Amino acid sequence: MLNLVLFGPPGAGKGTQAEFLIESFGLIHLSTGDILRNEIAAQTELGLQAKKFMDKGELVTDEVVIGMIKNKLTANSEAKGFIFDGFPRTVAQANALDAMLDENKTPISAMLCLEVEKQELINRLLNRGKTSGRSDDQDESIIENRISVYHEKTAPIKDYYAAQNKHFDIDGMGSVEEIAARLKETVKTL
Repeated sequence: MLNLVLFGPPGAGKGTQAEFLIESFGLIHLSTGDILRNEIAAQTELGLQAKKFMDKGELVTDEVVIGMIKNKLTANSEAKGFIFDGFPRTVAQANALDAMLDENKTPISAMLCLEVEKQELINRLLNRGKTSGRSDDQDESIIENRISVYHEKTAPIKDYYAAQNKHFDIDGMGSVEEIAARLKETVKTL
């Protein structure tokens, strides 16, 4: 089973490249944002728990998010593998994910980290903001803060996967096709 963590700062192109990897390797995309929205819409027990946190403006607990991911893994037990997008975001989440996957003897194969220059990230997000309607993609100061938060809070997870020899930096500069080719070559070496 091929399990990939697709990682990078806001604007790195994770969503775009996830589609390529799904198509190329027959993987299932697990986006925590999508999972949360779907569980809430379906009014599952975990979705209702998540909604309580979100209604208070709080982060959904790791326990609830991991429960949702576990349900997706169980529902897709015949999958060739998964792309984890937006999760894990902390070392604690990475530990929990590893423990869950180890139960099924299907560990993370690699963390693919898209590396993109800061100004390019800002430009990409501002361009996306023109069509997406997302207010957080339309204000440069908010974008810069999101990138700073990524480097402060989320980027340390790279060390966690590097210690397991599973971290791979991917040059995220260039055309979508060039970046996709780099990702594909890296995955083929796993």
